[in-house]
Formats: sequence, structure tokens, C-alpha cells
Amino acid sequence: MRRLIGSHDIALITIDTLRYDVAQELARGGRTPNLAALLPGGRWEKRHSPASFTYAAHHAFFAGFLPTPEAPGRHERLFAAAFPGSETSGGDTWVFDAPEVVTGLAEAGYHTLCLGGVGFFNLRSPLGSVLPSLFAEAHWRPEFGVTEAGGLGYQIKQWEESVGSLPPHQPLFTFLNIASVHQPNRHYLPGAAEDSVESHAAALSYVDGELPRLFELLSGRGRPCFVIICSDHGTAYGEGGHQGHRIAHEVVWAVPYAHFTLGHPC
Repeated sequence: MRRLIGSHDIALITIDTLRYDVAQELARGGRTPNLAALLPGGRWEKRHSPASFTYAAHHAFFAGFLPTPEAPGRHERLFAAAFPGSETSGGDTWVFDAPEVVTGLAEAGYHTLCLGGVGFFNLRSPLGSVLPSLFAEAHWRPEFGVTEAGGLGYQIKQWEESVGSLPPHQPLFTFLNIASVHQPNRHYLPGAAEDSVESHAAALSYVDGELPRLFELLSGRGRPCFVIICSDHGTAYGEGGHQGHRIAHEVVWAVPYAHFTLGHPC
């Protein structure tokens, strides 16, 4: 990561609430072909989230604590805030002298853009403004949120409007929180009266269909774009009697993760 800063645009995309098992099943079954074409080996990597709900997970992500690989070991992080005693910063880690990566990238010359999705990014309350306020530019509208079936499409249009006037020589950090998979998601499954694993999967299929346009835009600024795409946590649909998240259950902690470069190889 250290050698990419300045020469590459950076995009952190979180598909909010996406379960690892559902994401992997759809990739294997050919139901998310656009994602599968970019995932290393066509498969998601299984990782564990640092938190069980959106607000806490994203605080950790921005501090450099992305989902941790499932396999045992000391896993070197892509980027990290400088602090004494860190055991997961290595030779390839980009270390920034700021409390979180948004400020760190801004200080490195990046324009920082937040396209919010779920309520923790909605700019409608002090709580919903904490994370977006880190960015030089932040956007949220109701059509970006959890009840809008075409939300990701509206977010992509906002990206085009925001980046259209940005000088091409200035590197860009895009943070995109996709709300589509988060409950309620029954509107992606015709006839569904309740949310379920099946409607969760249908929502992911919708997201996959919108991603080619997003990836085309991210790679179209004349510089490569390093993309990190993952979930912040999963959610339960009756497993062990549980519904939702903010619980210590495998379907909540296990999240899909991938990173890759758009434009040309690093």
C-alpha cells in the first residue's frame, strides 16, 4: 500500500450487512458475475469484522483495522495510524500521522469523498454526521438509503457529479457505503413479505448489476484505482433464534473481503 499513495486513486466500498456465506454462494453460482470477474480466483476471502455493527466497524476501518484474515497469524495491515507498539504494521503498510485514514489521505493531497448509505452516514443528526464529517465532501439523500430499491444507482450518479469538476491530477479517495443489502431488503424479491436470506441474496444481485458502471468510472480518471471492497458485518435471519446483528454470531462476524486494482496492475 505504501507505494500506491499518490499515484493511485483509492476506493473503499462497504456493502453494508453482507454475509460471507451468501456472498460466496452467489459468486460460486454465477449470480454475481461482475464481482466474480474481479475477485482474485473468482472467490471472496473470508475475514472477521472488527465489530458487529456499522458505526463501530467503520471507525475501526478508518483507523486501519480492516476485516482480519480468518487464518491464524500476524497479518500486516494495508494502512495504519501511527502509534507506538503496533504489531501489524510492516514494510508495505502505509502509516499516516493522523487519527484516521480520511485525514491522512487528505494530508497526502487526496480529495476525500463520502457517499453514505445507511443511517450512520445520513447527516441528519449529530450521530449520523460523525463519520461523514471526516470527509472534504459528503453526500446523503433518502434515495441512497435502505428503503430505496435503486439506491446504488443514485449514489453512482452523485459520484459522477462530484468528480466531474475535480482536477484530473488530484488523487481521489472514494468511500461508498452501499445500503441495499441491509434490512429491509424484501423489495428485491418479488412477492416477499419479510426479509430473508433469499432477499438478502437478491439485493446482492442488484448491487452486482450496478457495479460495472461504478468500476468504469473509478478507473476512468487517467490513473489506476486501488479498490477495497468488503462488508462491515453480517446479519442473522433466525440462526440460533437470532435476528439482526450486534451479536457475537458467526454469520455476523464472518464477512467477505477483496482488494484489487482497476486500470492497470500495480
